[in-house]
Amino acid sequence: MSLIRGRLRVLQALTLVLLLLLGTRLWQVQVVDGAKYVAAATQTRTREVVVPAVRGQILDSAGRPLVRNRTALVVSVDRTALGRMKDKGAGVMARLGAVLGHDPADLSLRIRPCGPSVSRPCWAGSPHQPVPIDVDVTTRQALQILEHQEDFPGVTAREQAVRDHPGKSDAVQALGYLQPVTQEELDRREGFKAEFSGIDVAGRDGLESVYDRELRGTPGRKRVQVDRLGRVLGTEHEVPSVPGHTLITSIDAKVQAVTERALAEAMKKAPHADGAAGVVLDARTSRIVAIASAPTYDPAIWTGGITEAGYRRLLSDKSGKPLVSRAIKGEFAPGSTFKMSSVTAMLRAGYPLYGSYNCPGSFKVGGRVFNNFRGQALGVMSLHKALVKSCDTIFYRAAFQQWVRDGGMKPKGKPKEIMANTARAFGFGRRTGVDLPGESPGRIPDRAWKKEVWAATKEDNCRRAKVGYPEVAKKSKERADFLKALARDNCLEGNRLRPGDAANFSIGQGDVLVTPLQLATAYAALVTDGRLRSPRVGWMLVRPDGTKVKEIKAPVRGKLPLSAEERAYIKGALSQVASDGTAAGAFIGFPMKKVRIGGKTGTAEVYGKADTSWFASFAPVHDPRFVVVVMVSQGGMGSESAAPAVRKIYEGIYGFTPEGAPAPRALKARAPAAKPPVIKPDGTVAHQVSTGGRTSW
Repeated sequence: MSLIRGRLRVLQALTLVLLLLLGTRLWQVQVVDGAKYVAAATQTRTREVVVPAVRGQILDSAGRPLVRNRTALVVSVDRTALGRMKDKGAGVMARLGAVLGHDPADLSLRIRPCGPSVSRPCWAGSPHQPVPIDVDVTTRQALQILEHQEDFPGVTAREQAVRDHPGKSDAVQALGYLQPVTQEELDRREGFKAEFSGIDVAGRDGLESVYDRELRGTPGRKRVQVDRLGRVLGTEHEVPSVPGHTLITSIDAKVQAVTERALAEAMKKAPHADGAAGVVLDARTSRIVAIASAPTYDPAIWTGGITEAGYRRLLSDKSGKPLVSRAIKGEFAPGSTFKMSSVTAMLRAGYPLYGSYNCPGSFKVGGRVFNNFRGQALGVMSLHKALVKSCDTIFYRAAFQQWVRDGGMKPKGKPKEIMANTARAFGFGRRTGVDLPGESPGRIPDRAWKKEVWAATKEDNCRRAKVGYPEVAKKSKERADFLKALARDNCLEGNRLRPGDAANFSIGQGDVLVTPLQLATAYAALVTDGRLRSPRVGWMLVRPDGTKVKEIKAPVRGKLPLSAEERAYIKGALSQVASDGTAAGAFIGFPMKKVRIGGKTGTAEVYGKADTSWFASFAPVHDPRFVVVVMVSQGGMGSESAAPAVRKIYEGIYGFTPEGAPAPRALKARAPAAKPPVIKPDGTVAHQVSTGGRTSW
């Protein structure tokens, strides 16, 4: 009995100690640390939610939407939540695939994080961001997910704003597209992480990229009460989001559509054409009225995630790289459209404006014969006629003479290089500064450029001069022999500007490269006030209620090296090209008495390919309001592809049929809009600001 009593006393003592410890702990938790745990408990019952702002619209110059928002039911998946499951979410994805009508394996590919070795589809956004895997699901599908959340943990279905392009593929390269915000962006962009809502996207190209911050708006914040399962019980506090600004552009949606169709038809008619570009400028301000590149693509391909095959098609040579804007990124030899720069260089070198010049069928430059078009000898003529008839040999002679004056193959001191420097004064060889990303600078080859290229390529050229091009010879021995001879020349004296280089330069051939937008801005300066402007697509930013935020100016960036008399002389010559010159055939039947078109054709030779077709134009000639430039890669002569396309654009702008009669449903012949449209507080367009009414030509 005494042994039992002893054990009971020990047990009682242990019980008392445990009670004392428990009481002490309760006192510590409730009294000493009570405030801390109360705060923690409160924290677990509330959640801070960032509410994304509605992205701003992009409108044309009349207030018509180019890019707008529409509401869609979007299903998203939380990758982190699926990763915590025993089967890594395989069961959830199987059930989700059954509801949405997709292969679960395909859905799983869409939520993989992108990486160097991971092909599309994959997720390029933040790892903490829900991944949208299906856009435009039906209400029934969304309810199946929402009403059975126990079967779909980590899956949400809710209404979201989705970008919509009413014009489909029109101006798609200029407008750009959206993609998920990446972790790198969150880390790199100051203040971005604090505004990140978890479902944000960012502009990746075009206007969506350049004006991304203004279009995105300011997100709101909401503090909500939730239960232990995370279900929302109520809202404690809310700061509403502020929608993004509306971007009004100078693009005219109707002119844009006409330009797109003209390019598509030009490519269809040219058997070897592999790309085209068209630019329509307001001649006086260099605001962009239309900018198109072909082939193009449907921007809906980005919605819901793009596949690897789709992405490769956008960048493949076989499909014509539709993602790339040839208007601002494409660099091409301009051919005779470049002669307005060469005429200017001749004037600056002292050649008389009203002089007489011989146009023989050929001219010998440094031991090599350079021919006129088809070897035609056109006799003695003025510079005016040289532009109208596009004589090459006059320019060959002038370029060769200037090359000799600069010292030829062994220049002394600093050569004047008047041809190259004049071209730069026209804006060639440098970016225009347009408010679009990825613009190419073009190329104006001079003596310094030759030395730089030679230093970078000498080793390879000298190697190829010995071994040749056996891989090319398998397909074409002639081309392989040509490349080997070229490599030999470049190995020996590729660092020197040769006489043939100078001759080719004068007619926009050889190593000269320009973009269609560069050519358009140069012509706009030439036929108006001589001021070279940096073109703009964006015109004005306004709040959703129509309040003006900022007007986007098109700044002057230079002045052409021409007097008013010289500009008028060159413009007068170009004014006859479409009626009496190289483009006359393309404009037969066009009502020149109503709207007279001026311009210059260009036919640029490309080794191993068909010629590049150009036409740079302006109208009406007495008071230019439009500059229209079209380029068709492998389109043949300028009068064959580019000039007819330009004609179609003018027919659309001024409302003419191909026979020259007024079209039944024509665009009114109006000058470019003088002011942006007025936006009412409800976001609709109040009225189109008068542009001066129907213009009488």
